[in-house]
Amino acid sequence: MAEKLDWPGLLRAGLQGLRLRPAEFWALSPAELALMLGAKGQGGALSRAGLAALVKRWPDIPAKGEQKDGD
Repeated sequence: MAEKLDWPGLLRAGLQGLRLRPAEFWALSPAELALMLGAKGQGGALSRAGLAALVKRWPDIPAKGEQKDGD
């Protein structure tokens, strides 16, 4: 099961703590927000096994009417 995010806490940290405007907050990636809030990263590059796990969990599925590369 995916982790649940504390949206009220994140919004409060971004808007009040970091003094971001709402549009600036929502334009951030989760990694950017975490960095701005001082979170420590896991470090290192994504491994081949890590990439394979991501591809398995979230496979690329073409939208209706779209073709995969090479088709």
